[in-house]
Amino acid sequence: MTITTLSSRVFNQDTSAAKKAAAHGPVIITDRGRPAHVLLSIEDYRELTGGNASLIDLLAMPGAEDIVFDPPKMHLVARPADLS
Repeated sequence: MTITTLSSRVFNQDTSAAKKAAAHGPVIITDRGRPAHVLLSIEDYRELTGGNASLIDLLAMPGAEDIVFDPPKMHLVARPADLS
């Protein structure tokens, strides 16, 4: 993986080169010498963010069957509403 650094001026002048560089690794875009943005390929982005996992996949906890969870019972007492 190659990390490429480009100034925002160079990025604006040659976006195509930045996209080609992103195929080989992240491209850091600087603004006045300071890192401001990162350009990633979609594959790298999906790997970083967890891909196309569904909400069910994200909520699944492998090994959850080993967790002991026995919450205490709540005793709620209903009271009539005071509407006066």
